[in-house]
Amino acid sequence: MLKAVLIEKDEQGYQAKVTELPESRLPEGDVLVDVEYSTLNYKDGLAITGKGPIVRSFPMVPGIDFAGVVKSSSDPAFAAGDRVVLNGWGVGEQHWGGLAQQAKVKGDWLIKLPAAMPSRLAMIIGTAGYTAMLCVMALEKHGIRPGPGDALVTGAGGGVGSIAIMLLSKLGFRVIASTGRPEERPYLQSLGAAEIIDRASLSEPGKPLQKERWIAAIDSVGSHTLANICASTKADGAVAACGMAQGLDLPVGVAPFILRGLTLYGINSVTRPKAERVEAWDRLASLLSASDLEKTAIEIGLGEVVPAAARLMNGQVRGRTIVDVNR
Repeated sequence: MLKAVLIEKDEQGYQAKVTELPESRLPEGDVLVDVEYSTLNYKDGLAITGKGPIVRSFPMVPGIDFAGVVKSSSDPAFAAGDRVVLNGWGVGEQHWGGLAQQAKVKGDWLIKLPAAMPSRLAMIIGTAGYTAMLCVMALEKHGIRPGPGDALVTGAGGGVGSIAIMLLSKLGFRVIASTGRPEERPYLQSLGAAEIIDRASLSEPGKPLQKERWIAAIDSVGSHTLANICASTKADGAVAACGMAQGLDLPVGVAPFILRGLTLYGINSVTRPKAERVEAWDRLASLLSASDLEKTAIEIGLGEVVPAAARLMNGQVRGRTIVDVNR
């Protein structure tokens, strides 16, 4: 038997709870993993609380990422004892995910963890940090480098935002952090933010072209916030968009794109090629130390996941929430 968070939808309604399941209930897959750590991401919060149409079939074990040790494998790329990590691929949405003591998945969805990176640190990074790294890589491929201007990070107190601040600061950028929680100023400064701005300055409808303020941005908010970011980006700058916390809409005109040569990159972390995933995780391992990552982490046990998901959706959680699935 294994413990798992299970989401069910039946005549009694939509509910998520911790339960015990036989290993035989796990879905088909090439690789069986003993999960050590998972995380609680925004998408997991939507799934567990039912506040978003994330789960595609029921019952479902949520958890869009996990790290652990291979127990058995029919995929020749993996053997028992390999330490692995998974991000995306519909896990926790269409295929049972990582908020359980075991997971059975396709080998193509896994990559081996960088040497000497324990599962706990991998999940402090998690999908949020991996997505932040993909955003940074997109900006770098565009040619953005430290020096010509600041880099903005929105949703700064969240998982993507926290790791994005650290990464950009480590790479030499002057980072502006946008947050709606002014009490988090010391935390954001400890991550490397040089300037803190109120998210209210970006979240309302604004002019289609505004004063140039930054050369690059990583946005996890969307809607009017993303529109104002684009309107305030310097000539030939770039914005990496990876979230929709404010909304799916994008009420932006063409002026920033035509008059300033702005480039907007959409970051899809779910189905990236394996080579790109390996590159991102190798970069994360080289740039972030354990002491860096521990600043962002709150650890909970599997039994605490459901109430923690409610707090996450109410904006009461900062940084990264990691889940020890064995306690």
